[in-house]
Amino acid sequence: MERHIPFERLHNFRDLGGYAATDGRTVRWCVLYRADSLSKLAGADLDRFLALGVRTVIDLRYSWEIDRSGRVPEYDGLAYHHLSIEHRPYDQAALGPDIDPGPYLAERYSEVAHDGAEGIRRALEAIAADTGSPAVFHCTSGKDRTGLIAALVLSLVGVPEDDVVADFALTELASERLIADWWAEYAHRQPLWPGYGRAPAQAMRLLLAGLAERYGSVRGYAADRLGVRDELVTALRARLLQP
Repeated sequence: MERHIPFERLHNFRDLGGYAATDGRTVRWCVLYRADSLSKLAGADLDRFLALGVRTVIDLRYSWEIDRSGRVPEYDGLAYHHLSIEHRPYDQAALGPDIDPGPYLAERYSEVAHDGAEGIRRALEAIAADTGSPAVFHCTSGKDRTGLIAALVLSLVGVPEDDVVADFALTELASERLIADWWAEYAHRQPLWPGYGRAPAQAMRLLLAGLAERYGSVRGYAADRLGVRDELVTALRARLLQP
């Protein structure tokens, strides 16, 4: 099966299938996708997306990002959820070269994990809903907010930490194109943070370690901070895992 789904204007659209869980089951292919902004869908890209049969789209961006750039085009059968989970805006591109991307991003992800609890729980509920059709969640670059949701989902269904971290770091394969898009839009701005567009594995490892230290595990975080009950975890596993 194909993890990276190629598009002309989307750079970070990936299938979350194929990862083995600790109970012996495997994440289903073609059921849950993660992506950069679906507002870029048009023409052949839109046709390719529609062919995937996606019926649930979870948009994790700020309202101002949607006002500026648009959202996924409307089509029959679409369930669109706007769930902005980040509440402390920051400009990655404007950071100084002395900022280490791993620890810095981990701190920002921890803020989102705590500030955005309600939206995160609602995103998990939307993913768990048994619609019988694929779902996709996305932000702007498909890296930070999207990476957090992907890590939580994979962890809650039992995918080992090494694979969760490896999935996060796959954004590095899209970094060059994401940076090129930034320069195309903001050519007048100088300089660009050397860590922009990067997804260092250290960032996700530090985040997961922080959640484990405070809550005992990702499941403990989901229960204590998000209010996720066992029924939701069971529904996620039933929807996403196969023998």
